[in-house]
Order: sequence, then structure tokens, then C-alpha cells
Amino acid sequence: MNAKVYLSRKITPEKVLELYQILGVKLPGRVSVKVHSGEKGNQNFLRPDFWKPVVDHVGGTVVECNTAYNGERYTSDRHRKLLSYHGWLGYFAVDLLDEEGPDLVLEIPNGKTIQKNFVGKNLADYDSMLVLSHFKGHPMGGFGGALKQLSIGVASSYGKAYIHGAGDLEKLWTADHDLFLESMADAAGSIVDFFHGQIVYINVMKNISVDCDCCAVAEDPCIADIGILISTDPIAIDQACVDLIYASTDPGKPHLLKRIESCNGIHTIEAAAALGYGSRAYELIEV
Repeated sequence: MNAKVYLSRKITPEKVLELYQILGVKLPGRVSVKVHSGEKGNQNFLRPDFWKPVVDHVGGTVVECNTAYNGERYTSDRHRKLLSYHGWLGYFAVDLLDEEGPDLVLEIPNGKTIQKNFVGKNLADYDSMLVLSHFKGHPMGGFGGALKQLSIGVASSYGKAYIHGAGDLEKLWTADHDLFLESMADAAGSIVDFFHGQIVYINVMKNISVDCDCCAVAEDPCIADIGILISTDPIAIDQACVDLIYASTDPGKPHLLKRIESCNGIHTIEAAAALGYGSRAYELIEV
């Protein structure tokens, strides 16, 4: 049976919550809510007020992790100051999962490229996860959506470097590119396994730049907003977003596709599907 992916062309905080309710999944126990806090200077990331209705509805704790590069999210102290500056701390309880070590090591026995994933130890405090992703381009991954949030997003600062280096920290930023993409797919699968599939994914196709929210200096959006998608399948929801980009008639589409294709972005989806924790086949249900 194909995975179900629900789509709303209307993009509002209330519509995010409505889609969650339509999906009909109750996340159990203590819910972690993975967001992207946005690098300082970035103009495209989705603000905390946009996510507030759905976060309040699930009663979740917003979680984030520090970066592998020297920016305003590189250390816990800097990151907390940025979380306050961007308004997250004014809306939510926020847990920096890797604020204190040691990292929690997740084994990936069937990983194609990496066999371990390093995440903040506080991940063990949660029973389920709501993954809130801003779907857009990415300078290395080609695009960023649910799979990137599960992998790079949930990894600790050390874990991010480990994924980028495809298991070799000496090759941070210089690893074979497809091995980096496969490492993201491996790491994402370890989070699915950790929560025994108790995860819901929301991708918002708004403010779609070729650059990630981790870029302090990012290009402005190059293509019109498309919609909100929700699913219990991280592979299907990212595939659906890519398909919607290809189906777009917006004149900015070639610029975005150049970024996606030049980075072989689809390979992350291919590698994830080969690992079997989701499917590229889906039923798109517009509501």
C-alpha cells in the first residue's frame, strides 16, 4: 500500500494543525518537536509563531542540536541566545539535546555508509517525535526536508561532523558527496528505529530558497509557495515535495532544480528507500 501524504495549498499555522488532525495519529508519551531554529541573519526560516498551534496541540518540547560549523548555533551558550533572539524561548520549552555530553550512540547495523549515529543524550527522554521541516534547497544536500531534519537535524554537533564526513571526521566537508548523502539516509533511519516509527512529518513549502536556513546569508526565495504536506513516511513526503517542484510552472523552477540536481539530491531519497524505512510510492491527498 502506498504511503499517504496529505497536501494543503493554503499555508497558515491553523492549517498545519488541521492537517495533523486529519492525519489522525496520536503521538505517544513525551513528544519531542524537532525544529530548525534558523541561523542568525537568515530571512527564510519558519518562525516559532507559525508552529505554535501544532506544538501546543501535541504538548511537545521543542528540541534542537548544535551545529558542526562555527556560527551562532555552534555552542550551547550561543545557541540559547539565538533561540531567545528568534523568539523560540518566548513560545516554548526548548531542549538542546546535546547541551551536555556524552552523546547517545545509535547503532546502524544495516547502514550503507555509516554504522553509528551520534545524537544528544537527551533524545532518550522522549517517546515520539514531531518533525517540522521547512522544505527548501540546500548547498550540500540539494534540498532539505524530513530526511535532513531526521539526520543532520537530530545529530549532535559531533554527529553532524560524522555524517558530513561519511564516518571520517578528517573529511568533514570533503567526503565523497554520494557517501555523505547515503550517510544522511543511514542516520535518518536510526532515528526512525529509535522511536519505533512513532514519528509524524510536516514539510512546509514556503519561502523556498536554494539555500538552507543554516545559511546566515541566504538567497531570497526563487519560487512561489506551494503548500503544507504531512505524512508518517519521511521518504514519501520528501519525494512528494520534489515531485511538486518538478510539476511547478513557476519561472524560478530551473534555478531551484539546478541546485537540487547539481548536488544529486535525489540520492538521499534513493538511499533511504533502499534501507526500507519508507517508500517513494505515495498517494497524494489534497485537502
